[in-house]
Amino acid sequence: MRAVLTWRDKAEQCIYDLAFKPDGTQLILAAGNRLLVYDTSDGTLLQPLKGHKDTVYCVAYAKDGKRFASGSADKSIIIWTSKLEGILKYTHNDSIQCVSYNPVTHQLASCSSSDFGLWSPEEKSVSKHKSSSKITCCSWTNDGQYLALGMANGIISIRNKNGEEKVKIERPGGSLSPIWSICWNPSREEHNDILAVADWGQKLSFYQLSGKQIGKDRPLNFDPCCISYFTKGEYILVGGSDKQVSLFTKDGVRLETVGEQHSWVWTCRVKPDSNYVVVGCQDGTISFYQLVFSTVHGLYKDRYAYRDSMTDVIVQHLITEQKVRIKCRELVKKIAIYKNRLAIQLPEKILIYELYSDDSADMHYRVKEKIVKKFECNLLVVCADHIILCQEKRLQCLSFSGVKEREWQMESLIRYIKVIGGPAGREGLLVGLKNGQILKIFVDNLFAIVLLKQATAVRCLDMSASRNKLAVVDENDTCLVYDIHTKELLFQEPNANSVAWNTQCEDMLCFSGGGYLNIKASTFPVHQQKLQGFVVGYNGSKIFCLHVFSMSAVEVPQSAPMYQYLDRKMFKEAYQIACLGVTDTDWRELAMEALEGLEFETAKKAFTRVQDLRYLELISSIEERKKRGETNNDLFLADVFSYQGKFHEAAKLYKRSGHENLALDMYTDLCMFEYAKDFLGSGDPKETKMLITKQADWARNINEPKAAVEMYISAGEHTKAIEISGSHGWVDMLIDIARKLDKAEREPLLMCASYFKKLDSPGYAAETYLKIGDLKSLVQLYVDTKRWDEAFALGEKHPEFKDDIYVPYAQWLAENDRFEEAQKAFHKAGRQGEAVRVLEQLTHNAVVESRFNDAAYYYWMLSMQCLDMAQDPAQKDVMLDKFHHFQHLAELYHGYQTIHRYTEEPFSFDLPETLFNISKFLLHSLTKATPLGISKVNTLFTLAKQSKALGAYKLARHAYDKLRGLQIPARIQKSIELGTLTIRSKPFHDSEELVPLCYRCSTNNPLLNNLGNVCINCRQPFIFSASSYEVLHLVEFYLEEGITDEEAVALIDLEAPRHKREGKWRETSSNNSQTLRLDETIDSIGEDDPFTAKLSFEQGSSEFVPVVVNRSVLRSMSRRDVLIKRWPPPLQWQYFRSLLPDASITMCPSCFQMFHSEDYELLVLQHACCPYCRRRIDDTGP
Repeated sequence: MRAVLTWRDKAEQCIYDLAFKPDGTQLILAAGNRLLVYDTSDGTLLQPLKGHKDTVYCVAYAKDGKRFASGSADKSIIIWTSKLEGILKYTHNDSIQCVSYNPVTHQLASCSSSDFGLWSPEEKSVSKHKSSSKITCCSWTNDGQYLALGMANGIISIRNKNGEEKVKIERPGGSLSPIWSICWNPSREEHNDILAVADWGQKLSFYQLSGKQIGKDRPLNFDPCCISYFTKGEYILVGGSDKQVSLFTKDGVRLETVGEQHSWVWTCRVKPDSNYVVVGCQDGTISFYQLVFSTVHGLYKDRYAYRDSMTDVIVQHLITEQKVRIKCRELVKKIAIYKNRLAIQLPEKILIYELYSDDSADMHYRVKEKIVKKFECNLLVVCADHIILCQEKRLQCLSFSGVKEREWQMESLIRYIKVIGGPAGREGLLVGLKNGQILKIFVDNLFAIVLLKQATAVRCLDMSASRNKLAVVDENDTCLVYDIHTKELLFQEPNANSVAWNTQCEDMLCFSGGGYLNIKASTFPVHQQKLQGFVVGYNGSKIFCLHVFSMSAVEVPQSAPMYQYLDRKMFKEAYQIACLGVTDTDWRELAMEALEGLEFETAKKAFTRVQDLRYLELISSIEERKKRGETNNDLFLADVFSYQGKFHEAAKLYKRSGHENLALDMYTDLCMFEYAKDFLGSGDPKETKMLITKQADWARNINEPKAAVEMYISAGEHTKAIEISGSHGWVDMLIDIARKLDKAEREPLLMCASYFKKLDSPGYAAETYLKIGDLKSLVQLYVDTKRWDEAFALGEKHPEFKDDIYVPYAQWLAENDRFEEAQKAFHKAGRQGEAVRVLEQLTHNAVVESRFNDAAYYYWMLSMQCLDMAQDPAQKDVMLDKFHHFQHLAELYHGYQTIHRYTEEPFSFDLPETLFNISKFLLHSLTKATPLGISKVNTLFTLAKQSKALGAYKLARHAYDKLRGLQIPARIQKSIELGTLTIRSKPFHDSEELVPLCYRCSTNNPLLNNLGNVCINCRQPFIFSASSYEVLHLVEFYLEEGITDEEAVALIDLEAPRHKREGKWRETSSNNSQTLRLDETIDSIGEDDPFTAKLSFEQGSSEFVPVVVNRSVLRSMSRRDVLIKRWPPPLQWQYFRSLLPDASITMCPSCFQMFHSEDYELLVLQHACCPYCRRRIDDTGP
């Protein structure tokens, strides 16, 4: 560090204090009873300010630069504006010792011998606080929250903004060591507020805001009068009785003297944000210095060591950017670095450090040796086992123990010295002298070797990696390059201030100067780019540059020298330059140039670097072909040009080498069809067609499908045209293609039809299928598109497709919950199994859901289905059994629907007689297992209630007794219990009006019939009305053997005339029976009448004897009295004779259920169909 005097002036009185304007342009001095205002740039006295009547002791400038204050022995404070006008004055009781502005609030603290005051611009009065001792100095913290007061009794009092004491620091010396100057560190980087204290116990101390001391007291050996920090807090200035200003680190380590004076230094300050220092003395001298901090540093390859904060050394790894700080706590004078060694010269010693390990990235240093001795030298160099001191013309070699081993005396001043490597203990030094001589010295050799001598003084030196070339920068800023062996000057370049050889390339060097970086390769012209600073190293693509105080590694692509080699087709040399560091674009350019120059080895390496597999495959294939004996370089170059996109040049080379087909393939692969056609000319039509096909493929791939379709059609590639049209949904284009195609081209037409189906154009699909005669696919189309009418029409014409139509139709109906229609469709398709399964499922669902009418209907349909299946002789017996079973279940569920409605629903519109008849019918029918869903409880409950209501008390009592053995639901529990009790009050017999009559034998049957629904006398089954379940006046009769159904109907239809003499039927009574006789002739009646014969001979028999009629009886019957159930085979027809012709009975022609005609007509009007089989009234079929 050097202190350069900028200007000096002398006042007539002692300079007790001074202050800079915050922008640094003005300097305010307290001299006598005046204030002197100086221009800091040249020391011009701008204006003296008068206002005080006695000596001015202190002055302070506000942080905002708007005002400053002065305090005097006349006990007054004057506030001045920046325009040097006094605006306010206030007083204390004693002389003013110090003033200080709050850096944040601009509150002014003014301190006298007995008190201190706090004044703010916005307040009218000054708040004053007493002090126990004379206040000698004061200072605000950076945040303006606390004010430190230094007192003559050795106490430091830290107050808040209101003047209240928060911390009190008592110095050991007490009043013998008065505090003479204090100052807070202004650094924003410090975590804690640090107070520097200088007292007349000749100590420098540091404290935290809490009052805790930092470190130990540092002896000064003089009485300090002033202490001041640099703007960023990195250094401290202290002046006093030693008549000089000393520079200290922020930790209190003395560094150097700033300027020696002739009297005590009362005040010193640093100009804001600069390295300028002003000093005020007892004799009135004002000195303005500029502090010049010189760079102390050392460099070896990628390690750079430099001084920081004057006492620290930072070692920086220029490649990894790692840094390590070594704290020396003394002024660092010189630094030298070499390999794993680091030497640091301090004022009284030299420290030698070494790395912990041999790792190139290791940054941990430890002390190896200490040479405790004071040295004076201009340059310091360290080697593996020695240090070299440069003193003007002399070089001294010392061991690490401090013993001088060797000394060299030069002819001239040493201007440059550098270690150029070598074995440990035998390193070589490159030395440049002011007289232009350049020497090489080995540390173990007394004799220096003169490499060469030039006319101008040496400023900078460097030797190439192979030690064959030497680069010199002289005092004329010229870079000269010599051949060391021949001493020949190879070339020289102007405007250089430093030079460095590339450590990885023999022929490359760089030099800097004039704000430019110059890179020179071999003898090529220099490449320039802008760069500030000095070049100190060149390693691969990194250039190490020192700019002001910072060292940086600049990544410089070696593009320019590489292209210089490429221009001369020197591919291998260009590759070596590229390896030092170029961009990917440069690598690719090198690879392409080498490839075009057929330098495949270099090209392969370059393409490998950029990872271009495509070109690597090309090179590999060319090398394989060369191994196989191919030598046509035109063909190789044509392949290269085609890969590079130079297609026309490639085509010319292909043609020249006799491979026109390769050119054609290239153009077609690139979809350059017009060029291909031009190249082909009027060639083979097959080739032209192939070109069109490839062009269509290309159009398809680039999303031009319509053009592709047209090209495919013109090339005869109908399949591809159909695929594109279909995938894009172009129905019009598809039908055009389909209509143009011949019907023999089945595959393309089937593709068209398939796309028509996908694109919801079934009409076009049907047209296409008809064109090729594919009826099966047409049927499938109709089925898939649910066009059932067309399917049925086609099925009528072609019965072989009936199964293909009706089965899917039935499945579709079932999927759409149209199960009844589905069942019929299955039946129609001949899928009896599916039809039965659908019906069984429907029936089960209806029962589970308590839809007993539906269940009855489905069971009836099931029975008819079974009857239809019974036509198969193999299944006849099983199916007939099922038929009768399902018929029986249908009758049960049909009747139970009324019972269920009565018991489960709140209102019932059925007549009591109907409910009575149905429940009685069910009771007699449910003698065995009860079908699913039918409740015996509901049936008996209904029977009990209706029997009681109609007077059948005996039957009601029987029903209630039966109910007692069953599990009764809670909802009817009370009703049944009440009915059971009340029925006992009724007579134990049934009303005779309710007793059923057998119309065959005229027997009154009991209401509770153990035989079931048959007559207890003649065993004739009762025929019930399917609506009211009354016993109908019908008697079933059978045909005599040998009479067919057709003959019987024909005989009945004859209707022989009736004789008026006697009725046809004659009834006779005996003691125990009644007889009904049907007279066949006028003369003989009784003997041939089956009814009469039965009554006469088999009365009371346990076997049922049916009524059998012969032809004469049939002939005598009237057609309107006979009802015929015309069952389909294998069942026989059933014949019934009405015994009361005037009471009309209607039989449904579909289900053959019997009804009173009036009931049937009413039900048909209500439901528009038969209530049993649901045959619609407009259905004329059976």
